[in-house]
Amino acid sequence: MPNVNRITVGAAIAQFLENCGVKAAFGVISIHNMPILDAFGERGNIRFVMARGEAGATNMADAYARTTGGLGVTVTSTGTAAGNAAGSMVEAITAGTPLLHLTGQIDSPYLDQNLGFIHEANHQLDMLKAVSKAAFRIRTPETAIGIVKRAVQIAMTAPTGPVSIEIPIDVQAALIDEPADLNPLPVAALVPSEAALDELASRLAQARRPLLWLGGGARQAGEQVRRLVKLGFGVITSTQGRGVIPENDPACLGSFTVAKPVENLYQTVDALLVVGSRLRSNETLKYAIKLPATRYRIDADSQADGRAYTTDFFVNGDATLALKGLADRLEGKMSVDPKFLDDIQSARQGAMAKLRDDVGPYTRLIDTLQSVVGESFNWVRDVTLSNSIWGNRLPCLHDSKAGVHALGGGIGLGLAMGVGAAVGAAVSGSGKKTFTLAGDGGFILNLGELATAVQEQADMLIVLMNDQSYGVIKNIQDAVYGGRKHYVQLHTPDYALLTQSMGLGHARVSNLDELEGALRQGLAAKGPFIVEIDMLSVGGFNTKFAGPPVKAATDKAGA
Repeated sequence: MPNVNRITVGAAIAQFLENCGVKAAFGVISIHNMPILDAFGERGNIRFVMARGEAGATNMADAYARTTGGLGVTVTSTGTAAGNAAGSMVEAITAGTPLLHLTGQIDSPYLDQNLGFIHEANHQLDMLKAVSKAAFRIRTPETAIGIVKRAVQIAMTAPTGPVSIEIPIDVQAALIDEPADLNPLPVAALVPSEAALDELASRLAQARRPLLWLGGGARQAGEQVRRLVKLGFGVITSTQGRGVIPENDPACLGSFTVAKPVENLYQTVDALLVVGSRLRSNETLKYAIKLPATRYRIDADSQADGRAYTTDFFVNGDATLALKGLADRLEGKMSVDPKFLDDIQSARQGAMAKLRDDVGPYTRLIDTLQSVVGESFNWVRDVTLSNSIWGNRLPCLHDSKAGVHALGGGIGLGLAMGVGAAVGAAVSGSGKKTFTLAGDGGFILNLGELATAVQEQADMLIVLMNDQSYGVIKNIQDAVYGGRKHYVQLHTPDYALLTQSMGLGHARVSNLDELEGALRQGLAAKGPFIVEIDMLSVGGFNTKFAGPPVKAATDKAGA
């Protein structure tokens, strides 16, 4: 028999992930994942980022995947550690992030016996199935690579999402013959029906004011969207669909989905084509916004047909393939209202004017930030008052991988996501600076990951909006609870002292005259830098954002 190399399962997994194009992974080392991480370290081809917690590690892997367009990888231990990652897995599945969660498991002979074995968790696989697109347990060394290959294929197949794998520690360490094929399985795009595209194109060819609504499922379809824009289509995007075309394109309404001037524009649109979007509640006023009467939909998820809003015609298929098919069929056949583009620009200007009025003095922050970021950057946002008011719509994004936001609505994810985006920029060679918008309430939730940012020298500038409270909760208390303020005031660190102790740069802005200098200081810094906005000194917003907006009772529109 020919000589065959014997390697551990952990080493085979490491080599396979390298062949998947993974250049960085995130996690926390533990006795129940050491064979895998030992292989990472010995091979030296995957940068392993030592997060301070499994939740942060998974958020980092999530943002890495979103901003690079590749596979995110997080490695945790079993039991409590896998549980720590669960909330971040919920975020990843909400965002449709292609992510592989490798979690250890106790020794195979002791599994599922409720022995109180160290790091054991009863029904862990059930938990992982609840927060993943799919979840597997590897039971034998010989099946390990086949299962990992399948897991990655599932994660990368639209609609994409996170996949978890339990790997018992004895399986990780077991020796196997080095597999002859450690390449990933092909990921097939769902080809739309030619007949369905013919029918949809026939309908759209009659439209005089056609509008595309682009969600996260259209993020790879920029070229085809630009072809349709040249034919006269307008564009509006969900938060997850931002940047599919540059947001300064005259045909782009950006993410002003619920602005009144935009809703008025909807009523003049004679064909709305929703592509890869779930029409989420906070982007449709809890499904009450009055969308155009004629609605078509393209989605890789067959169950999207009729979800949230009725659909006049549905195409099940990959967004890029479907839009290419439409563009091919519609070339030379559209006759768009020549006033449509002017009306789009007017609606965006009206929405922008309202936003600028809402933010009050912070227009200066927005304008200054926009002037320093340029066009190539990552824009990562935590769930915070500033993001809800303006960060989800500004600054202007120029590519679909630039924006990262906690779509699941959980606070405290922004810092770790910023680290993941910055590491992704470093290993991909994109040269992008990562800007992270956070509020003091969420920021302190995973403050330990600030040490990760410093250790990794993550090239990120954090804009920390500090009002020493949960600002949006205070506004809800004013609006709904008679102004009674319970549990919202926060003890806040002195960030100048904290950052000094951690070895990263910091500038506090108490007057917006100091803002540009602070931002440029942060831009020039090596590694992470915090620009802290003292909101108690600068003042508040002109609007009081009190949770996702809803349609007024007198202004309801049927879905």
